[in-house]
Amino acid sequence: MRLYLSIVTIFITTHILAQKVYSVEYASQADIKVFVVEYESQTDLIVFKLDYSSQANKNDGKWFFVEYASQADKKIFFTEYASQSDILIYFAEYPSQAKWKKKEKMHLFY
Repeated sequence: MRLYLSIVTIFITTHILAQKVYSVEYASQADIKVFVVEYESQTDLIVFKLDYSSQANKNDGKWFFVEYASQADKKIFFTEYASQSDILIYFAEYPSQAKWKKKEKMHLFY
């Protein structure tokens, strides 16, 4: 019984901590509209794209892109123009670079 509870706890903790996102086709389907900027200095959030969901942490810019919308914590739409977005993001090369530059927009990913 203890082993079962331990496994369930680990699964729940991993699921809660993951920042899983799904890229939708239309803006109307999205929870958040994002625009990818060219330079880190222009961003609200520096994002690192993860290979595995188990590597993700809660709302710290480390994203795992899921295959299906039902698996996502947030559905995002990539806008064509910065003015159409809720948040500006920059994709980092390394996980240590992922972070919020404008913490007042953190609430969008809770």
